[in-house]
Amino acid sequence: MGINRSTLVTALGNLAAAGLIEARHGGGTYISGSGWHGMAHGAMPNWNEAIEEGWYYPNLPEIQQINQAEFRPGIIRLGTGELAPELMPQDAFNDILYALSHRSRTLNYLEPQGSLELREALSVHLQTTGIQASPDSILIVSGSLQALHLISVGLLPRGSAVLLEKPSYLYSIHAFQSAGLKMSGIPMDDEGLHIARLEDAAQHVKDQDHISLLYTIPSFHNPTGSVMRDHRREELMTTARTLGISILEDAAYSDLWLDTPPPSSLKARDQEGRVLHMGTLSKAVSPGLRLGWLVGPEPVIRRLADIKMQTDYGTSSLAQEAAALWFAEGHHAGHMERLRPELRKRRDFMLDQLQQHFHDIAEWEMPAGGFYIWLQFTVSPLSIRELFHTCLEQDVLIHPGYLYDRLDASHIRLSYAYASPEEMERGLQCLAAAVRKLLISGS
Repeated sequence: MGINRSTLVTALGNLAAAGLIEARHGGGTYISGSGWHGMAHGAMPNWNEAIEEGWYYPNLPEIQQINQAEFRPGIIRLGTGELAPELMPQDAFNDILYALSHRSRTLNYLEPQGSLELREALSVHLQTTGIQASPDSILIVSGSLQALHLISVGLLPRGSAVLLEKPSYLYSIHAFQSAGLKMSGIPMDDEGLHIARLEDAAQHVKDQDHISLLYTIPSFHNPTGSVMRDHRREELMTTARTLGISILEDAAYSDLWLDTPPPSSLKARDQEGRVLHMGTLSKAVSPGLRLGWLVGPEPVIRRLADIKMQTDYGTSSLAQEAAALWFAEGHHAGHMERLRPELRKRRDFMLDQLQQHFHDIAEWEMPAGGFYIWLQFTVSPLSIRELFHTCLEQDVLIHPGYLYDRLDASHIRLSYAYASPEEMERGLQCLAAAVRKLLISGS
């Protein structure tokens, strides 16, 4: 055949190693049926390798545990950032869905920016908060998280920097980091974002990277519950103008004031189109609707609407029609009037329980709205990670502070919105006992 013997031996060895042929003692070499069968179907994919190579960051292990544990029977959810089922407007939505079932409506896709009826209703609603927004400057999204995703891939160049408060909800998700953006945290004080530190951070970042925008939750901040004061908001707008940066305002909790309304939004003060404003029904009404909105300059809205159409072809048309009736028929204002006293009672009950069980081991501020109490332990040594796992073993779910600031070692986020008063009492007693036990053991 004119083939070198060593070449033939090497080739046969390779075929045998691949399982395509097999040698039988004293009987020669034969084709292996199983090996060729596998070759015909191709190699099995390495899914573990594919998972590792995916570009979207995984959640922190504790967040994955929280997401699973929230649905465990009997779990006490002391950190959950959503309304308890009994606080949601079930009757109103029963009426809305009944009305929708008796009128001619479309079950087709809606236009890229979302239902015009809903955007018109939102335009009227936003005017009551001081925001002038035409329907064409509003994009309907499937919750604020989708708005963050759209902004991260549609407006911000990879490698650029996002300024934000520290701690912040944005650290607990990876929408921006997964898009190749850098996060630069700004400290807060009792009046909100620290403006002098913002200026320092902006200058430092500008020396190295391009600044994309500033993300902020000025009203009932997540996780601290703080409210940016009126004069601080004015300072922020002036500073943003001086620095030439845009602002992404997350107003998820703005309607959830319990004592007095917060100062007017950043968007209401915006005369230049510098502020993108996110709102949602997930916090004040129902997370299951998966419905929010983004207000911004019309070119921005058209750009993000185009990306959204490529992503999901639009938010549920039924949810949009229900939300349009929710606003147009005045349900929202009535619901908030009923909800605020109930949340106020729950907040005050949790504060009473904290005073009873934590007065000698922790500090906290009374939130004026939203869902959260930012509890700081004043005793040591105490491992918040160990505390999280100890409580979880006893069916009590808390949110460690390091979810919102990787360097935090003394806080947890508590919520008075979901657990019943009875659950709060049992859960906080368990939490206090766990803290004291860990202190004794020196963990």
